[in-house]
Formats: sequence, C-alpha cells, structure tokens
Amino acid sequence: MTALRRVQKELQDITTKPLDGITVETEEDNLLVWKCSVKGSSDSPYKNGTFHFKIELPINFPFKAPSVTFQTKIYHPGINEEGHICVPILRDEWKPSVTLSTVLAVIQEKVNNPSPEDPFEPEIAALLKTDKAKFLATAREYTKRYAM
Repeated sequence: MTALRRVQKELQDITTKPLDGITVETEEDNLLVWKCSVKGSSDSPYKNGTFHFKIELPINFPFKAPSVTFQTKIYHPGINEEGHICVPILRDEWKPSVTLSTVLAVIQEKVNNPSPEDPFEPEIAALLKTDKAKFLATAREYTKRYAM
C-alpha cells in the first residue's frame, strides 16, 4: 500500500528531524491517525498552552490531503468551534509532494500567528481587527482554561 510506505517514511523523517514545539505519535494500531500537539510560542497569546490535534490520513494519501482536527479548545480566528483549521495547504493548495513535516510547520505557524485574513471564525477575526486587546485577553483566558 503506497500510503503506508509514504507515512512510514514521513514518520521516520519527523523522528530524525523533530519540529521544536510539536509532538507526534501514531495511534497504537493505525499509522493513518496521528495524535499531535503544538506548544504556544512565548510571543503569542497562546503562550504556555499545549494544543492537541489529530491528523487523519486518507487511504489515498498523498493524493488526498489529510484532515486536521483540534481537540483542545482554542480562541482563534482560523480554527472553528469543531476544531477544524483553515489553511490553504489542506484545501486547494494540497499536492502530493507536500510533506507532513510541512503540514505540521504550517499548523504551528497558524496557531502562533492568528490573523483576521481568511477566517474560519469571522466574529473572532472581527474582534482581532477592531479590539486586539480584548482578543488577546480572551485568547489567553481560553489558553489558561483549556490548554494548561
């Protein structure tokens, strides 16, 4: 199975060259489901938080993009209430040459740099634009409540 060979290689690459602030482990009996976490960077409103998410790889990976779902609640314009993250690399910009290391790096960048552009949560994006102090306070509060 092409997908499993590719996944094994990707896991090996991530193990030998880990990304700082990201953890990855597979489900015990299923290499197509990854349990991951990302740490909030010290210069973000998510500082000291650890956000857990799951990457599910389709059987026809890498020809179809993985799905990513956050399991830790996060107040973020690019991550909705159900935990889905809005990044182009997982939608229309997906191509088979994209590595899972790249996907993880993009997720980490998105989490630590909230932007009102291309939002999944328009109300949170609007608050970030109009009242950044209130957005930051709410994001810090969610981080304390759900990610620490």
